[in-house]
Amino acid sequence: MNDARIGRRSLLGVAGLLIARPAWAAQPKPLAKPRVAIQTDHGVIVVELESGKAPVTCANFLRYVDARKYDGGSFYRASKTKGVKGAGSIQGGPPDRVRRFAPIAHESTRLTGIKHRAGTISMARNAPGSATCDFFICASPQPYLDAHPGAAGDNQGFAAFGGVVQGLDVVKKILALKADGPAPYPAMKGQMLNPPVKIIGMKRA
Repeated sequence: MNDARIGRRSLLGVAGLLIARPAWAAQPKPLAKPRVAIQTDHGVIVVELESGKAPVTCANFLRYVDARKYDGGSFYRASKTKGVKGAGSIQGGPPDRVRRFAPIAHESTRLTGIKHRAGTISMARNAPGSATCDFFICASPQPYLDAHPGAAGDNQGFAAFGGVVQGLDVVKKILALKADGPAPYPAMKGQMLNPPVKIIGMKRA
């Protein structure tokens, strides 16, 4: 048998070994979920974003973070659940002077599967599709903020897009602060932090 035929058989053998490798060996590692550290004057909150489930909302949030538009902003609202200690959410955003990007499409919890549980971060909005940069973090489960198809009125809920992995105690600490500041709307009376909690900076962790 000549050397050329031996060489061809050797190559075929190597190819067979490559084909026979376990499927898992060729699988790429899943991409890490982005994390953002929110530095406040009451402590640090780290959130992990579900960019695979809510890509539009996560990309928008990171766009503001990377542009440093949240720096110098604040948590200005503490919406407390009446009669339940430690339950509710805190809302924050960039300084008023910051120019907002265009509103984004609404990613419903019905589509993403991300529910409003303790630690969930979600976008504030008026009508669906009006969200820009203000966000809130749940200190407790708040299922009424999820989409409820078939319910009366605006039943699309809010666009949840991640959750707290460090600093839920900071969220609860902020929620417990005095909230008797002037309210821009009657429905927000008793919810405006006084003074607001400063967002010193936000960056990818």
